Amino acid sequence: MRNLKIAFLIGFIVFGAIATRPARAADDALGELLHRTSAQVSSYLERISEVSSSERVVQEKLGDNGKTIEKEESGFNYLILLSSATGEISLVESRLADQDKPTKKLQRPLLVSNGFATLFLVFHPFYAAGFNFTDAGQETIDGRTLGKIHFEHIPGTRTPAALAVGGREFPLDLTGTAWIDVETGVITRITGGIATGMEDVGLRSMRSDVVYKPVTFHNPVATYWLPSDVTIEVVTKHQHWRNTHTFSDYKQFSVSTKETQARK
Repeated sequence: MRNLKIAFLIGFIVFGAIATRPARAADDALGELLHRTSAQVSSYLERISEVSSSERVVQEKLGDNGKTIEKEESGFNYLILLSSATGEISLVESRLADQDKPTKKLQRPLLVSNGFATLFLVFHPFYAAGFNFTDAGQETIDGRTLGKIHFEHIPGTRTPAALAVGGREFPLDLTGTAWIDVETGVITRITGGIATGMEDVGLRSMRSDVVYKPVTFHNPVATYWLPSDVTIEVVTKHQHWRNTHTFSDYKQFSVSTKETQARK
């Protein structure tokens, strides 16, 4: 059985060297909301390496009746590292196993899902030009007016997600919906998946659901909407997988790096 891995390519995101185009929007109101959201995402990326969290991952293999037949739980110290070299910027996801929560390794591998906490990259200028955005109405949740924005990837353009099978990566044409605060442009929830299967590589369906919650730090005082719960469900020709990532205990810290070149 081939090991199946679905990932947002956060290790390969490059900004600065390539010109970007504005997101494709149907009207001015939607365009303004997309502009606010893009600004929020860009600002968040500038601070993403200042926070770490605890991550609990539950990997499940499901039977035909939807019940769990195999399961593995893992705990990690999680952070996303923002690094730069030659004027380019890249993101690298880091997980350090929590030694206080040892896990029993299964003989057969389960689905590996990485980077889905960064699904918001769909709205970053580097990727937004590769998506069509449409207004899907509004909802009021907890007194907050949220705009529902549907997005659909334009085939042949950049996408932040890929399916990795047998050492090869296959870009994914993502489609989904984001719930966005109409006043601030903050993303509170985003769902994404593929509209059609990729039978040639064994993928029949994929769906992800990311919920963000406000986290307040006090030095200085600032509130960020950070990933709280992420669910990824994948169906292949012979298997049905579900992974759940839960983030908690966010901490703020500062990191400074200095790159030097060794003398020859």
